[in-house]
Amino acid sequence: MQEIFWLNDEAWAQIEPHLPKNQPGARRVNDRRVISGIIYVLKSGCCWKDCPSEYGPPTTIYNRFNRWSGREVWKNILNSLSEGQWLPDAVNGGYTKVHHCAHSGKGRRKIRR
Repeated sequence: MQEIFWLNDEAWAQIEPHLPKNQPGARRVNDRRVISGIIYVLKSGCCWKDCPSEYGPPTTIYNRFNRWSGREVWKNILNSLSEGQWLPDAVNGGYTKVHHCAHSGKGRRKIRR
């Protein structure tokens, strides 16, 4: 198993301004913990359900990744990190192993021809 990953203070300072604020619904769990969990899953290539419990519930980690992907939050975060010339080894590893169904969650989508 891969070592637990935590965002350091420098990375968090770059990321935090780009997070959605004042979202409706239940109080959000710790963003730093969840984002660290997302990076762990993407880097290790494990399934969302196999994410270590230190990051919180796997459903929360997957849902945050999925929702923010659709709203371009990740694009803004990565642009900020690259502009600030801060890309941690965990994010800029040359390549990232992701399970073939890591993003879709509900299996493959049928392609109509």
